[in-house]
Amino acid sequence: MSTTRKLGRTDLEIQPLVFGGNVLGWTMDEATSFRVLDAFVDAGFTAIDTADSYSRWVPGNDSESEKIIGRWLSARGNRDRIHVFTKVGSDMGQGKKDLSASWIEQAVEGSLRRLQTDYIDLYQSHWPDPSVAPEETLRAYDRLIQAGKVRYIGCSNFDAAQLAQSQSVASKLGLARYETVQNELNLYSRSAYEGPVQDFVVENGLSALSYFSLASGFLTGKYRSAADLADRPRGGWLKKYFDDRGLRILAVLDALAAARGVQQAAIAIAWINAQPGVAAAIASATSLDQLDVLISAARLKLTDAEVGRLDEAGR
Repeated sequence: MSTTRKLGRTDLEIQPLVFGGNVLGWTMDEATSFRVLDAFVDAGFTAIDTADSYSRWVPGNDSESEKIIGRWLSARGNRDRIHVFTKVGSDMGQGKKDLSASWIEQAVEGSLRRLQTDYIDLYQSHWPDPSVAPEETLRAYDRLIQAGKVRYIGCSNFDAAQLAQSQSVASKLGLARYETVQNELNLYSRSAYEGPVQDFVVENGLSALSYFSLASGFLTGKYRSAADLADRPRGGWLKKYFDDRGLRILAVLDALAAARGVQQAAIAIAWINAQPGVAAAIASATSLDQLDVLISAARLKLTDAEVGRLDEAGR
């Protein structure tokens, strides 16, 4: 089993793979979700990431991802062995991204109820909210931590300036600080993490979690041209990857996967886990076969030369 990694200055230690809950209630029904989550935990993994807004984009779906996780936790009686990560701040009908204290205090109760738990291990600001001062947001989180409803906090989609401002406020006022940063990171899309955000994470002892780790499935190697995207739920998101750089990345993935005897997706995730500051890649699976690939990725260590080839291909 791969070595656990600590998240920031917390006492949360996880394997370098987080299950991405955006598929729950969207591209995976509840019965399949239970089977896949069972297998994920049976393989020694503990961290599941969701959000209050997942998967409300499906017509008639009301925060189904958190609800499915809650019903699974209740059915399995395993809450004490699972690390539950969720998020607040997406537009849930109030018409804006929202990190106001009043919204956080209201939203956390909804998440706790849906998740059928009395605490959240990692509660994350889903998006920056420029209309609210960081002090207001951090004080709201601090109250939730004092009340035992939240253990630690993180942020998502923050840039380096927003991170630095929040950390400065937390330090000055003695409030809980963001311990994790969940930004987009994969072999094709690197700018939301590489550079100033990564520098800040490494210098300040935070931990990064990557989303879109497989570029909506592009880095699995199963799509070879735009024609392969017909009728795919994520087809619209995938078209942008079919340029010279995307095809160059696929070629190197093919070569390394063949040499290692693993799937392309395993190489792509192992590359993320080799990046400084990264604690774990977040990735989704909608079948046991897909999950097996993710598990192999979490246990795969690339050589410096292999990482270098992938870095070069994606420049």
